[in-house]
Amino acid sequence: MRRRILTGIAATAVAAAFAGPALAAEKEIVLHGAVQFGDAHPFTKGLMKFEELVKKYYGKPVKFVLHKNSELGLEKDYFAYMNQGISVDYAIVSPAHMSTFAKAAPFIDAPFVFRDHAQMNKVIAQDVLKPIADEISKKADVSLIGYGGGGVRSIFATKPISNMAELKGLKIRVQGAPIWTRTFAGAGMAPTVIAYSEVYNGIQTGVIQAGENEAAGVEQMKFYEVGPNLSETQHAISIRPICFSNKTMRRLPKDLQAAILKAGAEAGNWERELESSSDTSILESLEKSGKLKRIKFTERDKLQASMQPALNAYAKEIGAEKIYAAIQAIK
Repeated sequence: MRRRILTGIAATAVAAAFAGPALAAEKEIVLHGAVQFGDAHPFTKGLMKFEELVKKYYGKPVKFVLHKNSELGLEKDYFAYMNQGISVDYAIVSPAHMSTFAKAAPFIDAPFVFRDHAQMNKVIAQDVLKPIADEISKKADVSLIGYGGGGVRSIFATKPISNMAELKGLKIRVQGAPIWTRTFAGAGMAPTVIAYSEVYNGIQTGVIQAGENEAAGVEQMKFYEVGPNLSETQHAISIRPICFSNKTMRRLPKDLQAAILKAGAEAGNWERELESSSDTSILESLEKSGKLKRIKFTERDKLQASMQPALNAYAKEIGAEKIYAAIQAIK
């Protein structure tokens, strides 16, 4: 009898160990998050705000473990883990890494999709992006529970760039979604896709001459050390969904699910405001300390016009024309 009891206990322990990251122990709920950056980055702060709000709205014990500084890989890895229901339960992920499941996903993060922060906030508040979120939830089994981002993206390079002529032939790293390659090629640049973690070395070794990012990324990744000239193209406003694994969600108590959904939406809004409001101060600080030189880009309208044909063609190709039109219709 004693042997049977011990065997039963051992079997229970093994089952708990493989129950998934959210339910490692029956009496303790553990949620694992992941982020590529350290404590100072808005993404990290946004996920910590998410944790704070979940605990507030749930009102019962729940443990959060946030893996920082790319401890569990990059955003593309986090999304794959959430899809599989292993290792990562929640994370902030670029839409570019969702294209395998929803072709329209990267389009909402493409250059010149949003006119300004005010329009972007209205698009999110009016749930215009719901068709994309629904498709991702169905095909990837991952929910978009909030929308962070808000950083204005510009080009950092080894040389000063102030107009379209100086952009011509620029070897620049872009995100892995086709829309980024097409729009930058349409503007006369020579875009190439390499991992975010390899951008610094890529510029250092001459494989590329430039990259594009928001201020927080330039600061955290120290891109200013290899690309000290920031051309203020302001070609995109980033949108970074807070994602949550549906496989994990289905194993959680209903009241915790409700708390997660509410907290995700609020944390996304909070992070977006934080990131958008810190852009200028970060760049001013880097410039004041002599780490970065900001260069006015004088032909932003021409840059947008050169990218527009690729945007229109891609929206038609992937069936995102209605979503694009809905975004443009919001003033």
